[in-house]
Amino acid sequence: MKHALALAALFVAVSAAAQSLDEAKQAIAASNAIYFHSFARNDSSIFIDRYADDCRIMAPGSPALDGHEGAAGFFRIAYDKIGLRDGQFITTAVYGDGKEYVTEEGLWKSYDAHHLLFDHGKFLVLWKKTPKGWKMFRDSFSSDLNR
Repeated sequence: MKHALALAALFVAVSAAAQSLDEAKQAIAASNAIYFHSFARNDSSIFIDRYADDCRIMAPGSPALDGHEGAAGFFRIAYDKIGLRDGQFITTAVYGDGKEYVTEEGLWKSYDAHHLLFDHGKFLVLWKKTPKGWKMFRDSFSSDLNR
């Protein structure tokens, strides 16, 4: 009888963890689906809302940018100086239990105003469950282009 109860408890725990991870994956997919709308519309509020209040964006070749102020600064650089107008995230894996944090691994593509691909690479994003939903907490990426 003890084994049956233990097995039932384990099944419930595994099912709950799977549901939490599925919830996180759905939230990530929804966030990623609208992320680049911010650049197409030149609307930094869409971009900033993807990130947690205490986020950190760790772009290659530059100091880390913190919080919503840092996210706003990153948006301006990407839009005004780099010319980012659209892009794509391709999630290849999501790791974690879905309770407080999960890590997303994937590939990205960046397009200019003429929808020409000008950069591509890989990323790791640590997502945090907040009262406002799943938000990017740590965002780190690098280009695959040899510059």
